[in-house]
Amino acid sequence: MEISVVSLFPEMVNEIAGYGVVGRAIDNGTVGLECVNPRDFATDKHRTVDDRPYGGGPGMVMKFEPVAAAVEQAKETMPAGSAVVCMSPQGKPFDQAAARRLAKLPGMILLAGRYEGLDERLMEAVIDEEISLGDFVLSGGEIAAMAVIDAVARLLPGVLGDDESAVQDSFSDGLLDHPHYTRPEVIDGRQVPEVLLSGDHARIDRWRRKQSIGRSFRRRPELVENLKLDDEQQALLAEFLQENSDE
Repeated sequence: MEISVVSLFPEMVNEIAGYGVVGRAIDNGTVGLECVNPRDFATDKHRTVDDRPYGGGPGMVMKFEPVAAAVEQAKETMPAGSAVVCMSPQGKPFDQAAARRLAKLPGMILLAGRYEGLDERLMEAVIDEEISLGDFVLSGGEIAAMAVIDAVARLLPGVLGDDESAVQDSFSDGLLDHPHYTRPEVIDGRQVPEVLLSGDHARIDRWRRKQSIGRSFRRRPELVENLKLDDEQQALLAEFLQENSDE
């Protein structure tokens, strides 16, 4: 997958290439990452990329021309079928389903805005969709773009050491992940659940599914509501709530 990020701070975005899952994906050629700086397309001696908003108000707005030119430059290296995605608080919330959808694309251009935002005509002319990480404010879209890159890259075949890891992650089936434990068996009197030591894989799988449903119900009830549990999941949830009725 080819990824290009249009950003005023390419050094910030390029840091992701040196670490963890994304770094390995770039090293083995599964992901190609480049950055394009709109400032390189400014035409005045000060390399201006922003200006005051029409109608007044605080802050500055990113100008149409340098950003549009940067996106066009990025498109030249993108395969056919790539999407131009703007990181924006007005966008649709980014979730695991969106990550899976983007992971099926041959490439994507992520536009990271700054200041008070982008000239609205950019949305009309060059943007295919807008994505938001959530209802909070960031200083720019770079962190959001890096989050999207990480979420998408780990879904690409061969990126994770064990492809099953992506299947078992939180939200992969619409629910939170089950609890995880490792050695030692006892820490400060807190013991690993007996079922995980049993070697009975069917029991372990059932326990994990029960914990996933129960944890989701307790912490993110809207996930359970949206999922519409089947009869088996309903039974697991009832069992979880009975076992944890004192909490």
